[in-house]
Amino acid sequence: MRWCLAGSWPMLVLAGVLSSLAGVTEVVSALILGWVVDAAVTTSPSAFFTDHWSLMAWFLAFYLILRPLAFAISSASNSIVIGPNVMPLVLSRLHRWTLGQAVTFFDNDFAGRIAQKQMQAARAVTDVATEVINTVCFALASVIGSVAFLILVDLRVAGALLVWLVAYIFLIRFFMPMIRKNSAARASSRAMVSGQVVDTITNIKTVKLFAHAAFEDRVALDAMEVFRDRSLEFGVISTWFRFSLMLLAGVLPVLLIGGTVMLWQQGQASAGEIAAAGAIAMRIAQMSGWVSFTLMSIYTSVGEVEDGMRTLSAPHTLTDTPDAVALPRVKGEITFDNVTFAYGRERGGVQGINLTIRAGEKLGIVGASGAGKSSLVSLLLRLYDPEEGTIAIDGKDLRHVTQESLRRQIGMVTQETAMFNRSARDNIAYGRPEASEEEIIAAAKAAEADDFITGMADHQNRKGYAAFLGERGVKLSGGQRQRIALARAFLKDAPILVLDEATSALDSEVEASIQEALSRVMVGKTVLAIAHRLSTIAAMDRIIVLDRGRIVEIGSHDDLLAQDGLYARYWKRQSGGFIGTEDEQEAAE
Repeated sequence: MRWCLAGSWPMLVLAGVLSSLAGVTEVVSALILGWVVDAAVTTSPSAFFTDHWSLMAWFLAFYLILRPLAFAISSASNSIVIGPNVMPLVLSRLHRWTLGQAVTFFDNDFAGRIAQKQMQAARAVTDVATEVINTVCFALASVIGSVAFLILVDLRVAGALLVWLVAYIFLIRFFMPMIRKNSAARASSRAMVSGQVVDTITNIKTVKLFAHAAFEDRVALDAMEVFRDRSLEFGVISTWFRFSLMLLAGVLPVLLIGGTVMLWQQGQASAGEIAAAGAIAMRIAQMSGWVSFTLMSIYTSVGEVEDGMRTLSAPHTLTDTPDAVALPRVKGEITFDNVTFAYGRERGGVQGINLTIRAGEKLGIVGASGAGKSSLVSLLLRLYDPEEGTIAIDGKDLRHVTQESLRRQIGMVTQETAMFNRSARDNIAYGRPEASEEEIIAAAKAAEADDFITGMADHQNRKGYAAFLGERGVKLSGGQRQRIALARAFLKDAPILVLDEATSALDSEVEASIQEALSRVMVGKTVLAIAHRLSTIAAMDRIIVLDRGRIVEIGSHDDLLAQDGLYARYWKRQSGGFIGTEDEQEAAE
């Protein structure tokens, strides 16, 4: 929480001081009331205003000017300065930290749950900060001022208040840990409900295609049932806490008013002091309920922060080294030196890869499913680090350059094209955000995307390049998504280009047109092209064949056919230039 709030502490302390000053006015209010009562008791009604005009002036000034002003300033500092600024500050830090996680972090959780944890933790941290200022600082100042006043009346009355405070603190210490623990469990179950619901909605087409609405309903209801149970547990604890609190709050007026009356009987306290002690007793009794429920809210928020942090504060597993430098624009020579990576398992990934791709070379990558093609590309992008060996670009070890600068050097088009629910313009400009409108349109035309983009309109009647594409680009066909992705890669104009089934969703006519565009954009670039449709990579300078994570064949298309090995078998068995799944498995065996 200190990390989340770093930089805001001066304003938090100032707001706490202002809240404390507002709390002191509660004691001053009781003190002035006592003075007025004493003046009324000792003065005839007809001479009251004449003899005590200065007291009444203070009375009016305090209640009409000073007290409202103190509360207004305190409220403004918390509601205007603290609340609206702390939440975005904390959320931005949590979001930035989450973005720095490796892809495995996101693979292992619900996207909706991670987002829920960010919002939950940011809101809870903000609530803790504002409630401590609003309530704890205010109440502490009121209680300390009250004790100081009662000491002036009689030490025994002040002692009675201190005894009550000790009992109050024990009550808080008994209930708050239970509330904290239960609130964390409730927050976790609530986030699981959110994650489950978001996961269902994200895959709503699959749900409908498989007619599993009832199944998804049961899954959501199971998660909701757990949330209901945790909420009931929280409600039981809250009920007992409130009962105990109200019982203890009723004791305080008995102690303070009764004690002061007894002193008055002995001539050791005035009527005004009885009134002041009564006002303090009633105010603290009322405040104890307010403070307790605020503390319950604070502990609930602390529990939610703890629950959120268990998810969000995991250390980054893939980080830049302290001496990492930005990678300048590269020529594009790529070297894999004895690279092994198996995702922490005994099998899978790639094994002992030794490969040098010359700058400007076009390399095709072929293999059955699970042969290691995507692993090779992921390692190049440094989405993972090799378990053995090194990868270098232009002789620079990827571990010693920043991840951001590395990925700026690589353009990529994948089979599963990622789209944002933003405009077509924004999705293409993601390749180079500073690009001009003319450059964006030129990239779209090069990718054969301009025609369908100009004809688009979304539900808010935004048209053409301003039209939104829907979540993950659901409003587009597979071919249209890939053409947007190609336009994005064209615009990025990186020296290294990775094509992972880049034209698999295109029909033959559009693919032929795109291949021409790709041929133009590949000039002068180092290209790695993964494809099952071998006709798309037959013209590559070299082709490597992966089998069970190892390079088993390497050479040009003609060389590999002449070897009559695994590649030749793929080529002979393919139908329409595509490696069939059964053929892949048979060849792998």
